[in-house]
Amino acid sequence: MMRFTGKAAVVTGGAQGIGRATSLRLAREGAVVGIFDLNRDRAVQSAADLSLDPEVIAAAGRVLAYSCDVTNDDAVASAAAAFARDAGGLHILVNNAGITRDELFFRMERSSWDSVINTNLTSMFVCSQVAQSYMVGQRSGKIVNLSSRSALGNRGQANYAAAKAGVQGFTATLAIELGRYNINVNAVAPGFVATEMTDATALRVGKDPSEYQDEVANRTPLGRVGTPADVAASVAFLSSDDAAYISGQTLYVNGGAR
Repeated sequence: MMRFTGKAAVVTGGAQGIGRATSLRLAREGAVVGIFDLNRDRAVQSAADLSLDPEVIAAAGRVLAYSCDVTNDDAVASAAAAFARDAGGLHILVNNAGITRDELFFRMERSSWDSVINTNLTSMFVCSQVAQSYMVGQRSGKIVNLSSRSALGNRGQANYAAAKAGVQGFTATLAIELGRYNINVNAVAPGFVATEMTDATALRVGKDPSEYQDEVANRTPLGRVGTPADVAASVAFLSSDDAAYISGQTLYVNGGAR
């Protein structure tokens, strides 16, 4: 299934975790993918690795790397211009970049609040504003934002929960404003997904990451934790023409957890 042949997609934070899985999925379906990541070496290595994937090669997909601070307007505009030149356009934006700085609210420092809000929410404003300038002119585009189940509230994550709840309101509003230009804007809200970030969460609460995953799996209706590939599949769907009449929605990908 080659849903993205001829499409150019930017994935922020695309060098690891969900972002890397999403970059791989889109490239395996024929897209030219631009990994935007703060860590240049990590972005370059991930792009090189993914470009050698047999399914990417068979689909004639490509993966390119760009060093970019996604909270900086000038840096994003410059990276987007370079990508659009290299890839022949900009048709899909996946706002995935995110960090955690977990701490109970009464101990949370202002710097932890600011860094999480800036990286997880403000970056979406910056990147989406740049991307829509390409999409409006071509009268088409897809924007998919990464929210989280934590938007509903999660102990020790006042900053992260606030940012991810903001993503959902941001998504709904962009869908209203950009719909007239045939731009779909949606969000994906993963539950527990096995990544380096959730391993760090386990360690924060004093648990072994594998044991923590087992605990989560036991209380999840589908009986397992999520994988980056699970989320990437949902992002790919919302980025495709299969989702042409879906906009302003947040899709929870959490194995049926409540």
